[in-house]
Amino acid sequence: MAAKKAAEGEKQGEGKYKHTVDLPKTTFGMRANALVREPELQKLWDDNQVFKSVVESNNGGSFVLHDGPPYANGDLHMGHALNKILKDIINRYKILQNYKVNYVPGWDCHGLPIELKVLQSLDQDARKDLTPTKLRAKAAKFAKATVKTQMTSFKRYGVWADWDNSYLTLDPEYEAAQIKVFGQMALKGYIYRGRKPVHWSPSSRTALAEAELEYPEGHVSKSIYAIFKLTNVPPTSGGFLDEFFPDLYLAIWTTTPWTIPANAAVAVNANLQYAVVEIQSNSEDASSSGHKNRKLGNVLKEQKKHFLVVASELVPTLEAKLGIKLVVKKTMLGSDLENCRYSHPIDNRKCPIVVGGEYITTESGTGLVHTAPGHGQEDYVTGMKYGLPILSPVDDDGKFTEDAAMFDGLDVLGDGNIAVVKCLDDQMSLLMEESYEHKYPYDWRTKKPTIFRATEQWFASVEGFRQAAMDAIGTVKWIPTQGENRISAMTSSRSDWCISRQRTWGVPIPVFYHVKTKEPLMNEEIINHIKSIISQKGSDAWWYMKIEDLLPEKYCDKASEYEKGTDTMDVWFDSGSSWAAVLGQRNGLTFPADLYLEGTDQHRGWFQSSLLTSIATRGKAPYLGVITHGFVLDEKGSKMSKSLGNVVDPRTIIEGGKNSKEAPAYGADVLRLWASSVDFMNDVMIGAQVLRQISDMYRKLRGTLRYLLGNLHDWKVGNDVPYDDLPMIDKHALFQLENIVINIRESYENYQFFKIFQIIQRFVIVDLSNFYFDVAKDRLYVGGNVSFTRRSCQTVLSAHLLSIVRVIAPILPHLAEDVWQNLPFQYIKDDGSAAKFVFELKWPELNPKCLAFPDDEIDFWGKILELRTEVNKVLEIARMGKLIGSSLDAKVYLHTSDESLASRLHALCRSGNDADDMHRIFITSQVEVLSRFDSELIQSIPYTGEYLIEGSSKIWIGVSRADGLKCERCWNYTPEVGSFTDHPTLCNRCYRVVAIQPEPAVAAVS
Repeated sequence: MAAKKAAEGEKQGEGKYKHTVDLPKTTFGMRANALVREPELQKLWDDNQVFKSVVESNNGGSFVLHDGPPYANGDLHMGHALNKILKDIINRYKILQNYKVNYVPGWDCHGLPIELKVLQSLDQDARKDLTPTKLRAKAAKFAKATVKTQMTSFKRYGVWADWDNSYLTLDPEYEAAQIKVFGQMALKGYIYRGRKPVHWSPSSRTALAEAELEYPEGHVSKSIYAIFKLTNVPPTSGGFLDEFFPDLYLAIWTTTPWTIPANAAVAVNANLQYAVVEIQSNSEDASSSGHKNRKLGNVLKEQKKHFLVVASELVPTLEAKLGIKLVVKKTMLGSDLENCRYSHPIDNRKCPIVVGGEYITTESGTGLVHTAPGHGQEDYVTGMKYGLPILSPVDDDGKFTEDAAMFDGLDVLGDGNIAVVKCLDDQMSLLMEESYEHKYPYDWRTKKPTIFRATEQWFASVEGFRQAAMDAIGTVKWIPTQGENRISAMTSSRSDWCISRQRTWGVPIPVFYHVKTKEPLMNEEIINHIKSIISQKGSDAWWYMKIEDLLPEKYCDKASEYEKGTDTMDVWFDSGSSWAAVLGQRNGLTFPADLYLEGTDQHRGWFQSSLLTSIATRGKAPYLGVITHGFVLDEKGSKMSKSLGNVVDPRTIIEGGKNSKEAPAYGADVLRLWASSVDFMNDVMIGAQVLRQISDMYRKLRGTLRYLLGNLHDWKVGNDVPYDDLPMIDKHALFQLENIVINIRESYENYQFFKIFQIIQRFVIVDLSNFYFDVAKDRLYVGGNVSFTRRSCQTVLSAHLLSIVRVIAPILPHLAEDVWQNLPFQYIKDDGSAAKFVFELKWPELNPKCLAFPDDEIDFWGKILELRTEVNKVLEIARMGKLIGSSLDAKVYLHTSDESLASRLHALCRSGNDADDMHRIFITSQVEVLSRFDSELIQSIPYTGEYLIEGSSKIWIGVSRADGLKCERCWNYTPEVGSFTDHPTLCNRCYRVVAIQPEPAVAAVS
């Protein structure tokens, strides 16, 4: 719209008086040319070290947004772009608020994905010769190359950071800080080694933490209903079940049949009611319950009496599920079943029934839970309570070991699972098997299912500092607020943290094991010694140095008795130690950080691992505030996937795709504007249509800034018209501007950037382009370059330019800097020097005078703007009726019976101030306010309308042709045209302007 106004001004300047028309002049282009201009501006910042110099000159205290390290294993995606741009918006805003912003970017460089990429790049022969040291060297090279690539992309987004001093989790000083955190936790008793079930990834051959799991939709397990034969009840029972022997069985349900070989007990809930039920059906009845996803076991096809123990509440459900009739014979409490024994269905060993706990419910299954302490967390807790054996006959590849006898070597998630089900059926222990769709944990890296498996691992005992962590969560500001509930729930319920991994590429757990006893050797002296070595040589030293060199001197004579541990630390322990390696360790990076900002999935990831390590060692949270953002989806709200072809690449947004029409090069600022336009605390969407809309908004904003620059080409600082002397229309415009700045600042402070987008959009289109700029063009273009009305308008325009360029700078730094580099005047800072770059400025200071615009004037100008909209409607009807062409061809009549309003309208028509005159506001040649409703006059006016202001004051509107002749220079109609013999086609105002501006002006630059 602003560009359109400028174009209209150029047309208005055609003819012999063209040289007297003050057209916009600027070197600032309408087209962004982002592929060229943005890199130029970034180079300008780099060459002049603008980020560093501005931060050093700021004196308003420090602000630390601690960067969560992205993983260094591939190209950046839209989630990365959203994250880093949001951080940059916050940091740049804080810079304008005079803070010393300290932002050090980081990268997570260890772990399985990088190790796998290295292995995948090698053939079989090369893998055979791959020692741990060689693998680590290749992994480090890959990670560093990825860091370099990702850093280049982040810089292209316009992100300011201390790029030359970024932190990598593979840096020796970082690894040493991590070892220190581990050591402090170990010495406080929070680290221990134990054999317990953990999430194990057969595809990765390593233990996993909860944060390394995902639960994809559509997983189908083979679930079974099975029966275990009761062999006896304790003598103290009084024989209450004797009547059902030898045909009494326990009915269980499980979705992991492969864990049956490790069964050590059946658990019940002591407080639930259980029933002995008799199966009363024949094979035909049972067969009739068949389903394509179900298969009945042989036991239901037998003509034999069976009594089953099940939860009383589930009897009807089981009847429907199995297609059989169950007759209740006896009921009892779960506690009555304690100490009964049953025969294991596969190897016939005697196992107990134990009283489990409240975790056993009647929501599904049978109410009796097959318990394998080596393959489940709740099973493990029950096993520990009752002294059950922790059986886990499964190896690192997820295959049964020889301890599983007939299943040795079979894959537990494949043919091993099938074999167990068949064995149960052969043993007459299978009631039914069926497909069961549910959420199941997958390795988030390999995208393959995991298992629960008991192995020797290192754990962090969260129980030892859980309450301190819960207390600390309450001291943190969580944005959005539900983030507190999310992390509280996860922290309060999480089990001990498995921190060991069976991989090579990572930070070693600094422990030695006795060759014979396998007892670990790890104490303060050893940990400090290893930390000292790693701080100088890096963690590679653990693999290439001899044991006698890794051990402190006093242990060297016993070095032959020990071997190095081969476990590395969980990568979440790596990244969760970043506060220790960065905050408080580098200049200006205080602990705790002011802010962490990552995706909502980090409540179970980095936010939590950082919290736990910090609480365990420092006793406080590493952050004062935490912001979370959602995931980036496509325009239909679907998750992005290469297979679906709906991936939006940030690089393509910036640089364009192969088809420039379908994927134009928008530049980084459009990407940043998109990031500011969405409510990022929820999942957000992006796509071609969204980007077109954002690009359109960017062009309108750029056009607005170009309009401001162009009409200030002859402006000089100090030319401002004093506020008290300004016309009311200009005071009203400054009042609006001040409130816009206030509202935008509030939105920045609340991290509600989408509100800024909305405020700017409405301000630029409605308040400026559709009104103020539209009205201002007359006095700017034809009012005369030394006139009071032009200078007062330029006072307002300069205030708008200097405010808008600053409030948009955090979001659109390239656009803001481009404007500043094309500024037609110098801006002098408080220290007397000229501001060379836009971020050398500070946030606009509020002007109390502008904010003191009287309430009655605010109300009146609101009514005027409403009235102007209605007048334009009648003018448009007159235009369609061919009465007028331009609005300047018209005269507007107004009448209202509201005497107070009529008086104000009359005053505007004879204000004595040309800028406030009603006909200037309506952009017509004349406006007449009728004191009475003259019916004869009314009938002579061809186009009329009515408007009800605020539901009370009715205003009649009429439109006719304007009186007088058209001025050749300003196109306004007035009876004065023809009064001047030397310039007979000019009005009085234009005659005065031409008289003092006889010589041609310099040609306009478009």
